[in-house]
Amino acid sequence: LCPITMGLLLQNLFLFLLLLLGSCLHPAAAFPKGCYPSEEEGLKTFRCSNAQLTEVPRDIPNDTNKLYLDSNQIPFLPRDAFRDLPLLLELDLSHNAISRIESGAFQGLAEHLHSLDLSSNRLVSVSKDAFSNLKAKVNLSNNPWLCDCRLQELIRAVELAADSSGGIVCDSSTQEEHVGKAFLQVIADTDFCNVYKKTTDIAMLVTMFGWFAMVISYLVYYVRQNQEDARRHLEYLKSLPSKQRRSEESSTISTVV
Repeated sequence: LCPITMGLLLQNLFLFLLLLLGSCLHPAAAFPKGCYPSEEEGLKTFRCSNAQLTEVPRDIPNDTNKLYLDSNQIPFLPRDAFRDLPLLLELDLSHNAISRIESGAFQGLAEHLHSLDLSSNRLVSVSKDAFSNLKAKVNLSNNPWLCDCRLQELIRAVELAADSSGGIVCDSSTQEEHVGKAFLQVIADTDFCNVYKKTTDIAMLVTMFGWFAMVISYLVYYVRQNQEDARRHLEYLKSLPSKQRRSEESSTISTVV
């Protein structure tokens, strides 16, 4: 019995070791190709640089402090893209194809995140709400920005990374003379949101004037039309016998009044 017992113990031990080894290897196997965890300067880092990603990977360790998703083909950031990374300090999304950021994409990162790199993407226009409550220093340089009130509101809502403001250049603009200029240089002399407000006010005044003119025109038409009808009716009454004419004239006058 002793050899049999020893054999069973060895067999169970072997199975246990296989299960333990499998559990250790599984998280690594779940990572996208080209992604790997590491530790840099005491911070848990997850690198997916140049990994040909087309979306933000889901199997990122939730204790990650630094996340590198640079040099991929990620086209947009959906809501809650980084929700499961509460300890994230640095996020590098530079050199991607990001053209759209949904509101709430950085939800859950406001407390700890202190560096966000979105440089060298395809951002044209982004709502300030996408960065709501975010305290990180943001790099928005080298994107094909549309210089308008929306960008002005965004720049005022975020804290720009040091030495990155000069890279925010007008690729297009509501005013042609601003194309090719640094946005911070442009808004030193131009308030895009004030210009937009003035344009809106003028449009409202024109619309109100149009409605007013239509009402006045209708009233004038209505009065003239009634006067013409009354005149024709009075001419008709004059052609009637005098007794009948007087009674109908009284009726006509009371109706006009």
